[in-house]
Amino acid sequence: MERSRFDEYIARFNAEDETAFDEFIAPDMHMTNGTLEFTGVDGMKAHYRRIWGTFREFLEVGRYVTDDDHIAIEMETEFTCLRDDPDSTFGPVVAGDSFHFSGLIVYDVADGRFQRIRVAYNRFTKTAADGTVTELGIPH
Repeated sequence: MERSRFDEYIARFNAEDETAFDEFIAPDMHMTNGTLEFTGVDGMKAHYRRIWGTFREFLEVGRYVTDDDHIAIEMETEFTCLRDDPDSTFGPVVAGDSFHFSGLIVYDVADGRFQRIRVAYNRFTKTAADGTVTELGIPH
C-alpha cells in the first residue's frame, strides 16, 4: 500500500469516519491490541464507537515501512477525555484526562485491505486533569 493511501486511512480515522473501516478493513480482519482481540469491520466499529464516545483520538504516524504484503509503523496516539465516564475502555476517567500511546503497529495487507493488525506498546501514559502523570503499561 502506498504511503499516500495509508495516510488517507489515518486522516479519515482521525476524523472519526467509520466508513474508512468499510473501505480499508477486510471482513475477517483480526486485531490484536495488547490483550484485546476482535475480528472484522463490525468488531472495529464497535471498539472505536466506545472510544470515540468518550475521547477525541488523534493518530500521528512516524516511520512507515512497507513491502507488498505488510506495513509497519511507529505510532503516537493522543486520547483526550471529553466527558466523565466511569466505565471507559481505559477505566474511570473525567473530562480533561488524557492518555498517550507510543508503539509499533504491523498490518498484513491483501487486496488493499488490512487482514491482520498487531499493536505493540512501548509506552502508555495517563495525564490526569490535575496534571498527575501515571505510567500504565498495557491498558487492555
